[in-house]
Amino acid sequence: MLRRASCAVLLLCVLSFPLAVFAATIDFEDVGAGLPIGGHFFYNGSSAPPGASDFVSGGATFHNDFSDFGGGCCWQGFAYSQATDTTTPGFGNQHSAYAGGGAGGSATYAVGFTGGAVGATGVSTIDFGADVELAGAFFTNTTYAALSMRDGDAFAKKFGGVSGDDPDYLKLSIRGLDGVGAVIGTVEFYLADFRSADHSQDYIVGDWRYVDLSGLGPVHGLDFSLESSDTSFGFLDTPAYFALDDLVVVPEPASAALLALGLGALARLRRRTRARMALPRA
Repeated sequence: MLRRASCAVLLLCVLSFPLAVFAATIDFEDVGAGLPIGGHFFYNGSSAPPGASDFVSGGATFHNDFSDFGGGCCWQGFAYSQATDTTTPGFGNQHSAYAGGGAGGSATYAVGFTGGAVGATGVSTIDFGADVELAGAFFTNTTYAALSMRDGDAFAKKFGGVSGDDPDYLKLSIRGLDGVGAVIGTVEFYLADFRSADHSQDYIVGDWRYVDLSGLGPVHGLDFSLESSDTSFGFLDTPAYFALDDLVVVPEPASAALLALGLGALARLRRRTRARMALPRA
C-alpha cells in the first residue's frame, strides 16, 4: 500500500511540476524596477552604451535598435515604459499605452515600433534563447497610434474617412520563429478594424486584449509586423506601434525532459516493486 501511495505521489509531482515551475510570465517589472532613467519613465535605448541597446526581461532578449541623432532620437524594435498619458496626441507621446498603464493595472509594459515600412520584419523581435511553448500575451494600442486613427493627424487619415465608410484597419502579425529564424506559424490580431458594413462594429482597441499564441507550437523567437490600410510610398501613415504585456512562456524542452525523467523514475520504481513481489518467501 505504501509503495502504491509513493507511486501516486510521484506521478502527481511529475505531471504538475513542469507547469508549476517552468511556466513564467514576462511582465517587464524586472526591467521597470530601474525606471525612471534620465528623468523619463521609459527605456528606448537612448541611455544604453553604443551597440548594446537590446534588453532582457524574464530571460528573453528584446531587440532594440537605437541610432543617436540627438535628443533621444531615434529607436525601433522594443522599448519598455511606465508612461500613462492617454490624451496627448502625436509623436512626443509614442511611449504611452492607450490603456493607461500595464495589463492588470501593472506599472511596466513593452512598446513595439516596427520602423514603419510596409511589411517590415526583423525589427520588433524577441529571442527566447531556446525553444519554448507560448500560452498567450496581452496587446493594446499606443496612445499615439490610437488618437491618430481616431482623429487623423498631419500624416495619417482618420479611420473610416469623412463618411465613416472607409474599410480601414491596423493589423498586428505575430510570427513564430525556429532556431534559424524561419517562420513556422503566424497569429494575427486587429488593433483597429473598420471593415464591417455595420459601423457599430468598428473599433480601435483601447484596453488590454488577450491573444492566444499556443497554436504557434514550440518557437525560438517571435517577430512582429504591422499592416495598415493607410500607406504612402512604402510606409504606414498610421503610426506603426503596439503595446505588449504579460507574455506567458513555458520552456518546452525542459518541461518535456522533466516529464520523461519523472515517468522513467516511476517505471523503474514499478519494476523494482514487481521484482520484490516475485521473490520466493523464505
